[in-house]
Amino acid sequence: MTPGNTSNEQLPSKGTVRILQLYPRDMNIYGDWGNVLVLKQRLAWHGYDAMLLEHNAGDTFPDEVDLLIGGGGQDSGQVVIQQDLQSNAAHLRALAEDGTPMLAICGLYQLFGRFFKTHDGTLIPGIGILDIETHGGDERLIGNVVARSEEFGDVHGYENHSGQTFLGPGVRPLATVTKGEGNNSTDNHEGARHLNIVASYLHGSLLPKNPAVADFLIEQAVTRKYGSFEPGEVDDSLAELARQHAGTRPR
Repeated sequence: MTPGNTSNEQLPSKGTVRILQLYPRDMNIYGDWGNVLVLKQRLAWHGYDAMLLEHNAGDTFPDEVDLLIGGGGQDSGQVVIQQDLQSNAAHLRALAEDGTPMLAICGLYQLFGRFFKTHDGTLIPGIGILDIETHGGDERLIGNVVARSEEFGDVHGYENHSGQTFLGPGVRPLATVTKGEGNNSTDNHEGARHLNIVASYLHGSLLPKNPAVADFLIEQAVTRKYGSFEPGEVDDSLAELARQHAGTRPR
């Protein structure tokens, strides 16, 4: 039996989901590529093919996208992609408003907001999909995190950021932190939720230990494209063991 699945039987594909990874050349640190691999594998377990696409600064944006995902990067990486991100801002906002599921981690989470003001005072404009703002701080928030989400249960991950992100009234937190810091060092919020967007500071990568989040993104992508989603039978016992272990790790 294949770990994670209940059968080795090859069934006809239910369809293809096009996953676009945003700026993997400059925004792909702390293992965030693992999120793409999880989506690809879980789509297969649910009976769908995954087509993996990339968009880096200067590329032509693909015409058809079903699911977007982007990771973290250094401040220098955010500067590199800033102009290209702004040039595609209207299209990304339209995709978000149309219900396209998106996962934005750390640095891209910050740039999906109104702005990121770095520690040295440099203002990097965001694209305004999320009602958030981020300020570079003196304190680095680093370590294991456990946060409680009404939608996804306990969310496990690892944070490593000095940006302090604050939510506006146009978004809600992804989860409430029970161990760690999250968006900032004051309000116990982790990440943000808006439309079909999941935004988070959590690396690790996030999705292997949080299959409920991965399946939410998949379900939204499939339903938007094909009208409905019929999940496959997936054995998440190994993911659950990883979650249990992650919950016991020290900060």
